[in-house]
Amino acid sequence: MTKSLGSVVGPLSTTTNRRQLCVVTGGAGFIGCAISHELVKRFVRVVAIDNMHPQVHKTSTRPLALAPEAEFIVDDIRNSEMWDNLLSEERPDCVIHLAAETGTGQSLKESTRHVSVNLLGTSVMLDAFTRYKFCPKQFILTSSRAVYGEGAWRDAKGVSVYPGQRTKNRLEAGKWDFDDLTFQNFVFGITNPNPTNIYAATKLAQEHIVASWVEAHGGSVDIARLQNVYGPGQALHNSYTGIISLFANLSITKQQIELYEDGAMLRDFVFIEDVASALIAAVDGVHEGMRGFDVGLGQQTTIAEVAEFLAQRYHAPPPIVTGKFRFGDVRHAACDVSPTLSKINWKPQIPLTFGLTKLCEWMNNNEL
Repeated sequence: MTKSLGSVVGPLSTTTNRRQLCVVTGGAGFIGCAISHELVKRFVRVVAIDNMHPQVHKTSTRPLALAPEAEFIVDDIRNSEMWDNLLSEERPDCVIHLAAETGTGQSLKESTRHVSVNLLGTSVMLDAFTRYKFCPKQFILTSSRAVYGEGAWRDAKGVSVYPGQRTKNRLEAGKWDFDDLTFQNFVFGITNPNPTNIYAATKLAQEHIVASWVEAHGGSVDIARLQNVYGPGQALHNSYTGIISLFANLSITKQQIELYEDGAMLRDFVFIEDVASALIAAVDGVHEGMRGFDVGLGQQTTIAEVAEFLAQRYHAPPPIVTGKFRFGDVRHAACDVSPTLSKINWKPQIPLTFGLTKLCEWMNNNEL
């Protein structure tokens, strides 16, 4: 994974004005490693906490992609003793909360696990802050586009409507779209959240928990709802890590990609460097009150288009539409990033085809 964050807008902090301590939960993961190299330039200490779950990490050893200057703690955010040990030494100026169980379909089968990590883990951390009578000056929470569910659609008269979750009967009948309605891009603060799976519900609840606690204690909180993140450094062995990694794994092994529904589901695929630079821009930005924003490329792409690109890249069989479906999936998901540009000093830089090419180049040089 490259250490460059080319889409950060504005100057970097220097060693003479670095802040003291940044704590990153889930800090050894895909995004945590990607932001670590910029964080160590901005903070005297960066502490990455990660439970190194085997679904994500093949081993519990320190990831090579994590900045060497960052301290690394292998532990669970639900362990209050770990927080006591950390907070007895120093209070963090900034907390970046990445730790989460993220499988959408998986969450419908393992709801207790997702609720425990995403909600109990968050509350254990906040209770630790309460015990030590402090609130971080800056709190950044990565949330998910999943909180929107199916989102808002537009009817023939141009009126926004919320069709709600696609039911089991509807999906079994092959009714993928909502009749006479057109999908509208998600916008934080405008599109009403309406989760369609347990993971999404926990992330929305997590937003409320964090925002209410931080604002009650006089801190600042940024909530970044991420679209489909992909790129070098993903845990490609994790079947729940994202559709691009799944398609890439199939293509590189010359297997045929099966497209669910009709292959026309829209997604907003955003490259890891753009996500990392957005979070760093939030770190560098105004620390006051609550801000929420969407992080994506701002471009709608069908899953069929991504599948075809990867299949052609690796001379794999052409993708095939199967009509299969997965409960908890939404028909379309994409965001309007223009409001985000007015909130943080950032804009996405990496086109999808370029990002997919960089992912393929990385995969060619790394053991899957």
